[in-house]
Amino acid sequence: MKTLTWTVVVAAAAMALPGAVLAQDITIGVSISTTGPAAALGIPEKNALEFVPTEIGGAKIKTIVLDDAGDPTAATTNARRFVTESNADIIIGSSTTPPSIAISTVANEVGVPQFSLAPLPITPAREKWTAVMPQPVPIMGKVLYEHMKKNNIKTVGYIGFSDSYGDLWLNDLKTQTGAMGGITVVAEERYARPDTSVAGQVLKLVAANPDAILIGASGTGAALPQSALRERGYKGLIYQTHGAASMDFIRIGGPSAEGVIMAAGPVMAPEGQADSALTKKPGMALNTAYEAKYGANTRSQFAGHMYDAFEVLKRVVPVALKTAKPGTPEFREAIRKALLSEKEIAASQGVYNFTETNRFGTDDRSRIILTVKNGKYEVVK
Repeated sequence: MKTLTWTVVVAAAAMALPGAVLAQDITIGVSISTTGPAAALGIPEKNALEFVPTEIGGAKIKTIVLDDAGDPTAATTNARRFVTESNADIIIGSSTTPPSIAISTVANEVGVPQFSLAPLPITPAREKWTAVMPQPVPIMGKVLYEHMKKNNIKTVGYIGFSDSYGDLWLNDLKTQTGAMGGITVVAEERYARPDTSVAGQVLKLVAANPDAILIGASGTGAALPQSALRERGYKGLIYQTHGAASMDFIRIGGPSAEGVIMAAGPVMAPEGQADSALTKKPGMALNTAYEAKYGANTRSQFAGHMYDAFEVLKRVVPVALKTAKPGTPEFREAIRKALLSEKEIAASQGVYNFTETNRFGTDDRSRIILTVKNGKYEVVK
């Protein structure tokens, strides 16, 4: 397992200084998927660490990054290593839902704040120490289902990952469209993240001939059914979740990506936001820095999730430092409380207002709708 550590040079230099107190550093353990099926999410998340602060409130940030390859067992091991070996004050990760759930279990067991970079079901057992950076499925789903209603969609098919992310979207689709009325789910299929073919599932969906199809997947895996459906001649609208919002989706989907309707965060198109939008400044800052290094049109919603975790920390860490020192249970508790006391935390993907029970913290300001036209994303007004 490859380990990348930021601020190692800073830490080494500090050790050489008389009277240096390394215990004052804030240690952040990051477990993300830089290899495996979710690498398209994890790599931009890792890249975003180049554009986050290395010091907050006068305290240096020591960031330890481990790859979990999207495996919940590896994510669990990483989280425990952060706690036992590094005395981490904060854990960030993972890139997808299953390993994020695994990290949440550890974080809530030992009492360390976790910032998940993937949506996950928040149960009472996860409410205390887990905060979620991506937009919740119901907020993103609602804008898609409203688009379906406006476009006279009566029947919808579903194909999604055969894991907790796919479950979240299928359950939300049924719940919200059922409450809205007028839209019926007529077919549902699942596939595994590492699958390289969904031919059988797509044949069943095409045979059901729904007016539209929702794909509940993330990363490059979201392009697999998109391409297969168009290759099999499906002509209806295809909807994608915010888990697919990346330039890699267009690259892999090619011509089949044209016309997709996709929920996304505002970081994918901050230029079109009003100057009064609180998400515009951080979105522009991230995209300008990211694309200056990685090239035009490399912006990523997933980079935004990592960047936003630090935008939140920029607000809550100074508050926590007033009452406790890093490396202590008191500091972790102070971070948790500051998450509740700080309001209207502006970031690239939304404006966060966390509560004891709302661990996502975002509202309608955290979503836009995109389509693909001539190989580029465009905002659907």
